[in-house]
Amino acid sequence: MNIENAMKESMSIAGAVGVALVDYESGMSLGTSGGGDWLNLEVAAAGNTDVVRSKLRVMSALALNDSIEDILITLHRQYHLIRLLDSVSARSSLFLYLVLDRDQANLALARHYLKRIETELQI
Repeated sequence: MNIENAMKESMSIAGAVGVALVDYESGMSLGTSGGGDWLNLEVAAAGNTDVVRSKLRVMSALALNDSIEDILITLHRQYHLIRLLDSVSARSSLFLYLVLDRDQANLALARHYLKRIETELQI
């Protein structure tokens, strides 16, 4: 699955509002889909790069011998799901950022679908 197909698949998840594939080393988006006037995916991707970097620093400071699967930010009307990609061997600094409408989304299914997309994604 290429980036464009991964974005389309992610947007087919129930409740999906926007999605981005992001490199947290550079803060740049490799692909986006959805979003809109109130959700600038480029700004959100760059901001969530800081979230990922911060969590990785904390894990390092605590000497945790583990890796991040995903990070969930819960708002009153939205879920913001950050899934770090382990299956993409070419680049280990990538994450999928998915914004879901909380009233329409099933968080467990969304996490399941993102995991499947991760395993099929080819960069």
